[in-house]
Amino acid sequence: MVRIFYKEGKVIKRENDIRELGKVPNLVWVDLQSPSAEEEEWVENKCNISFQTPQEIVEIESSSRFFEQNETINANSNFLKIEREGYETYPVSFILHQNVLFTYRRGDSKTFADTVKKMKVSPESIQGGVDFMLLLLETRIEADADALEGISKDISAISKDLTHEQKTRQEVLIRISGLQEITMMLRETSIDKQRVLSGILRSQYFPEDRKEHLRIILKDINSLLEYTTFNFERLEYLQNTFMGLINLEQSQVIKIFTVVTIIFMPPTLIAGIFGMNYQHIPSTGEPWGFWLSLLLMVFSSLVVLWFFRRKKWI
Repeated sequence: MVRIFYKEGKVIKRENDIRELGKVPNLVWVDLQSPSAEEEEWVENKCNISFQTPQEIVEIESSSRFFEQNETINANSNFLKIEREGYETYPVSFILHQNVLFTYRRGDSKTFADTVKKMKVSPESIQGGVDFMLLLLETRIEADADALEGISKDISAISKDLTHEQKTRQEVLIRISGLQEITMMLRETSIDKQRVLSGILRSQYFPEDRKEHLRIILKDINSLLEYTTFNFERLEYLQNTFMGLINLEQSQVIKIFTVVTIIFMPPTLIAGIFGMNYQHIPSTGEPWGFWLSLLLMVFSSLVVLWFFRRKKWI
């Protein structure tokens, strides 16, 4: 699918017929979403550009993330897609050529839909592809900020669940691990954008009057990175607290078993002595011998219990 946006007066209009690409005036943005080979070739021929292959887009080398050629800026960045079923990253390729923005991506994204909505609210702010690119990046950063805010709320909710039953605690531990993974992915994609935008900021083909706006976006990314660090620290502290509570509970259980074992050790010893197969054991022939052994067992247990309480071990 190819979406073509062009400016007509103060209004941004949209064209979905790719055959109109060479005819529309004041082209500002061409968005390619999972295009066919024919659509991709048509855009390349009509606009005199060249898209990278999907393998080249996902390369992590600096030379693949950002480069310039023939007065054209090429940049690749990973966007994070968070849904109820989970999360995943998907690459987005930007090409800025003659103040026209070309984006290449696989699959749908709420970020692009939100960008179009913002454009419709204030179309006069869009003068060219550069403005579309800045608006798209701002929308993506706002989405990342919302995701971080949601993670913070989940962290606060988890801290209230630490006193629940063991089964719930296992679920909480899984939630903590999942939030750590999402936070890590947000940090990774933010660093990726920071690196790409820093390269664009140094580009001689990027308009000088838009670089201040780009610096503001970079500051927003730095703020996100600081917030992800804060969330990491909170999650680590929460995980340590959680594990400490589990260890404390396990220690209490072991302590109870130890006390019970020690309390029954003297009675077991007495029972063993009186249960020996010898003919001459004191009180074995007396009618009160059995009751004496029981009394000694109870007395020895009470003495041990009294000693533990005096030492405040239980």
